[in-house]
Amino acid sequence: MSNHQHTLIIDGTSGISGDMTVAALLDLGASEEHLREQLATLPVDGFTIAVTRVNKHGIDACDFDVQLAEELENHDHDMAWLYGNEAAAEHTHEHEHHHYDHGEHEHEHCHEHDHDHEGHHHAHHHHHRSLADVTAIIDGSQLSDGAKRRALAIFTALAAAEAKAHGKTPETVKFHEVGAVDSIVDVCSVAICLDDLGIEDIVVESLSEGHGTIRCAHGLMPIPVPAVVNLCQAGNIALTPAPVAGELVTPTGAAIVAALRTSEHLPARYRIEAVGYGAGKRPYEGCSGTLRCLLVHVDA
Repeated sequence: MSNHQHTLIIDGTSGISGDMTVAALLDLGASEEHLREQLATLPVDGFTIAVTRVNKHGIDACDFDVQLAEELENHDHDMAWLYGNEAAAEHTHEHEHHHYDHGEHEHEHCHEHDHDHEGHHHAHHHHHRSLADVTAIIDGSQLSDGAKRRALAIFTALAAAEAKAHGKTPETVKFHEVGAVDSIVDVCSVAICLDDLGIEDIVVESLSEGHGTIRCAHGLMPIPVPAVVNLCQAGNIALTPAPVAGELVTPTGAAIVAALRTSEHLPARYRIEAVGYGAGKRPYEGCSGTLRCLLVHVDA
């Protein structure tokens, strides 16, 4: 890498999630070895990461998956339950232990109670962490100052959005899904990879979002879900409706953009140094299911 300033362009035409962002940054050239070393310093355990190659709609992409120990696993997030869609259940049934929330399973506003749906009881063992708890985890790691700053900025944006949705304050709101280990790993991984790539500026023009509803403990939630609505409002993020029944923008994905974006305008001229594709987990029709990130040099 040369020492001039790097600009990252995030293409939001297939939405965005935390794990898709990590995968795209790894595909761009962020060091997997460095990422593993840094994550090992987080004062949480019970997780491993898997970095693999997948083919999504003909595109070779990187897949990043946080795999949790059984006692931390969350089995609520199959497509059939989220969308009440039997076809989706058949489509994804063979991947029983994967996550179907486009990227990460993070709908804390959807999962405040244990669920007993369709006769199956899924006990939750998730910690319900506050922003202070998550901050202590990040501060207790050996991440670089820059990576810590970005990870905290993402969680601070999430806390504000969730607090607004629930009528609480950022200090008192409890993260449920986004306080879970896998979401902490996703957010820290994004921050570590951005730091490793030497990225200063992050350009995101807009985010494509699907439509319809997502099923939660409290009933049906319209897409975009409340936390995403609040993040897009707070971050002045333009949304482009996509012809997809389902959620393309997750709260963590929206928080990455709201917290870290430096511009919504593409440079007048730029040269592409590298391209990375990060795979999503959900099989949507009419959507590539990959997040494309470009590492560019802006012509002065």
